[in-house]
Amino acid sequence: MSNTLRPQFWKNYTLDQMNTLEWEALCDGCGLCCLVKLEDPDTLEIAYTKVACKLLDCTTAQCGDYAHRAAHVPDCIRLTPERLQGITWLPNSCAYRRLNEGKNLPSWHYLNTGSRQSVIRAKKSVAGRCISEQDINQEEIDEYIVRWVR
Repeated sequence: MSNTLRPQFWKNYTLDQMNTLEWEALCDGCGLCCLVKLEDPDTLEIAYTKVACKLLDCTTAQCGDYAHRAAHVPDCIRLTPERLQGITWLPNSCAYRRLNEGKNLPSWHYLNTGSRQSVIRAKKSVAGRCISEQDINQEEIDEYIVRWVR
């Protein structure tokens, strides 16, 4: 399979049919998957916090070492089409989730707009809205629950 982006690949191919470059290109760089999430043991409801993985740059919402993230953060999940089926905590705006559910990419997604800044302008990014897990007391994590993730 080619390692180039095919025209409008997200409209013309299933997640399983995408090459590695296309799969990676689906990510809008919002950083929401890098936030610490809490699960209620009784209801299984997921609550997002504004606390980000230690590798996430909270100014840009970019991973500081994406290629080697698993070496630094062993529980970092490498998303694949197979793993996607069992993950319930991806936000509604996530391109992977949306395409898996048969929906279109959101209008603000950079593949539609041509600008990586559109995710920030749409207020769908954690850029400027999160804090590093290294800067908080882990015992107080529940004090950082946010409602702006849907």
